[in-house]
Amino acid sequence: MDAIVSATRIARVMGLKGKIASLADLDGIVRAGLPKTSLAACIDHVYVAGPDRQTFLYRVVPEATYKRRGESLKPDESERTERLARVIATAEYVWDDEADARIFLTTPHPELGGERPIEIALTELGARRIERLLWTLFHGLPA
Repeated sequence: MDAIVSATRIARVMGLKGKIASLADLDGIVRAGLPKTSLAACIDHVYVAGPDRQTFLYRVVPEATYKRRGESLKPDESERTERLARVIATAEYVWDDEADARIFLTTPHPELGGERPIEIALTELGARRIERLLWTLFHGLPA
């Protein structure tokens, strides 16, 4: 049941321009270091404004590090950003609506012990849990 949304959709969540036709293309960009704006673009999909937006951004990349960072994220920061973008893109695909995906990502979920999916998605295993839950919902299977 594990599936993945297209590289193009993931790149769109990160605000990346240009031709990204495959996961290999996307992987190359992530390995080289995503633009710092990609993290902000991801978070814009989840938190439109308010203190939650900045708090979450600094959970992905600590505040002092983020402020010191030039135009590009380091590879590990880029991987975390891509992971979030992948989860966000999957939620938007499953819900077919950015607002509904935002609600899903920021609302505590009983299948996650009452935690918010976006918080769980901060780790690779957590992101896999969220993606599995989303595909389960998409296919209408019992969780």
